Amino acid sequence: MKFPRDNSSQIDSNITPWWEAPTQTRSRKSSRGNVVIVAIIAGTIGGVLGTNATTGWLPHGVHLVSSMSTIERKPDSVAGIAQRVLPSVVSITTQTDTGGGTGSGFVIDSNGIILTNNHVVADVADSGGSIRVTLNNGENYKGTIIGRDASYDLAVVRIAATNLPALQFGDSDKVAVGDSVIAIGSPLGLSGTVTLGIVSAKDRAVSTGNNGSESSFINALQTDAAINPGNSGGPLVDATGSVIGINSAIASLGSITGSQVGSIGLGFAIPINQARRTAQQLIKSGKATYPILGISIDMNFTGQGALIGNTQISITADGPAAKAGLRPGDVITHFAGKTINSGDELIVAVRSHAVGERVNITFLRNGKSSEVSLVLVASNN
Repeated sequence: MKFPRDNSSQIDSNITPWWEAPTQTRSRKSSRGNVVIVAIIAGTIGGVLGTNATTGWLPHGVHLVSSMSTIERKPDSVAGIAQRVLPSVVSITTQTDTGGGTGSGFVIDSNGIILTNNHVVADVADSGGSIRVTLNNGENYKGTIIGRDASYDLAVVRIAATNLPALQFGDSDKVAVGDSVIAIGSPLGLSGTVTLGIVSAKDRAVSTGNNGSESSFINALQTDAAINPGNSGGPLVDATGSVIGINSAIASLGSITGSQVGSIGLGFAIPINQARRTAQQLIKSGKATYPILGISIDMNFTGQGALIGNTQISITADGPAAKAGLRPGDVITHFAGKTINSGDELIVAVRSHAVGERVNITFLRNGKSSEVSLVLVASNN
């Protein structure tokens, strides 16, 4: 599945929103009756209150009492979690000669290290410009890119600040479908926005890329927490307030119906276990590597599985696949125990693992199924 990233939004005022249901005749009549009744009640009360307000007169025996009770918000409540997490979430604004954009990010090191999506800062990295990072308390800093990777759609930005509250990383491998999650970010530039949902699915093969930009492949967590343009790079946290994902993409009906892009309850986040490995590499060297099999995949193949191209150059000499005995024309059906339905799914599955891991691969050759074991190696980029 290929989805748009959530870093831009265009609104066409001439398009009727898809969510507007046709008005029923009965509903219209019923609503009008209700409006009349409410208007009469409001008018009557307003008359009485108007007299009270102008004359200062109150009926005998009436006492106005103010409530002195307070709402107790437990630390593990949504409000409690938001209070702890919000100080670590930032808004990111970019400006280039051709325009600007907004996104989100969060502090991963108290010395001004911020993790976000590559597509949030890619225009500045490619064309020059400026990055402004705004903390939750309103303080603004100039941001500098210290590393980014388009393949995983991740970037690390530094600001000249210290003693910042860093978020704690969770374990995305232990996330279960149905777990409660909270998404925090700056949708449409509205900083500090908190939305609630659940983990709708795991291991979604999602590829993103717009306007000819390099595609990113994500073994995503799917959530129904409202995610909109500008949420990119913000944290998806679990019920303990630990980060389990980085909000990165949304599914949209825009390309189908012509309606504006917005949340339809299908958001996707990069699992934090994958993001942690990449972030560590970006901080250390400014770039990251990803694991490969040493094959080229025929992305036009419409059958079940991932087809290795039918040319000799589709298998890298001395690469993992070649050493394991894979050949051009083989169809990979399972990778590390996961069923593979397409080329995208294979790429996403491979990149969800680490360099040096040994995995088992099941493939078809001339209708016969076989299994091999190989060790993933690092890409050369």
